Amino acid sequence: MAESIFGYPFGRFLWGHPPIYREWSGSTPLLDWLESPTAHILKINVPGFSKDDIKVQIEDGNILHVKGEGGKEEALAKDTVWHVAERGIGNGKGDFSRAIELPENVKVDQIKAHVENGVLTVLVPKEAAPKSPKVRNVNITSRL
Repeated sequence: MAESIFGYPFGRFLWGHPPIYREWSGSTPLLDWLESPTAHILKINVPGFSKDDIKVQIEDGNILHVKGEGGKEEALAKDTVWHVAERGIGNGKGDFSRAIELPENVKVDQIKAHVENGVLTVLVPKEAAPKSPKVRNVNITSRL
């Protein structure tokens, strides 16, 4: 019932199914998830990361896992005290990991990723929906 009221993706949160977003690591990059008629488009903030610093993988069939590895911690004087470390440690990049459960109707073998100006764009093509006729006649009988 909640699945039909709340639908995808919200029903999964209520009924204990695997969450749409699973996050873990030092920092969590911001994410926009858009859907067009032909694809899902994910835009993830990855400032300071090059394409060589980022890995995009498919795990368990439909889990998109995005990982980034930043630089090592800067050599600081022993008396240096960190008060806030929101940008990661060292060169400001830090490490991150983000896993996103993709819907069932995607073509995982055709996923493409591109990073430019601190934004990683992941294009996830969708399977073509089966076309059903707009009008379907139902036979009427006197008994069921």
